[in-house]
Amino acid sequence: MENDALHFPAATRSLFLWCDSTRLSVAIRDSTWMFAVVEILHLLGLAVLLGSLVVFYLRLLGLGMRRQPVAQLAAELAPWIRGGLAFMLGTGLLLFFSEAMKCYASPPFAIKMLLLSLAVVSHLVIFRRALRIKDSTPSPLWTRPAACLSLALWFGVGLAGRAIGFQ
Repeated sequence: MENDALHFPAATRSLFLWCDSTRLSVAIRDSTWMFAVVEILHLLGLAVLLGSLVVFYLRLLGLGMRRQPVAQLAAELAPWIRGGLAFMLGTGLLLFFSEAMKCYASPPFAIKMLLLSLAVVSHLVIFRRALRIKDSTPSPLWTRPAACLSLALWFGVGLAGRAIGFQ
């Protein structure tokens, strides 16, 4: 674990060590199948989240569902987005606990956490503004770059997550 301090502050090392040594993390790590099951559930949560987000952002880009008002679509997708995010974060926490020290030394994990933070914040800002768009006319000018940025962040989270497996 050389150059650990390059990815996370040294003060966080004890937190990562604690996470890595809990009963839960040891149980997941020592089980033949538990990590794989949690990983599958994590990917299902990611699929629900990204599927909902793609529908929403394609509408903001004007590439689908143009007759449906943005605010109505946002309201209809909100439970799926919240549920997918909550499920993904919960299972992601389990995955993190099972290999916290690997994550501590992993540049892709640090990148994923940064991108995830930015993606959640950008989505909240965009989503709140989209709820105020009341008709199905072309979306305001800000929606296209905002949708592209948010999609890039979310897909970056997925790619960085995938890269963790190669560490």
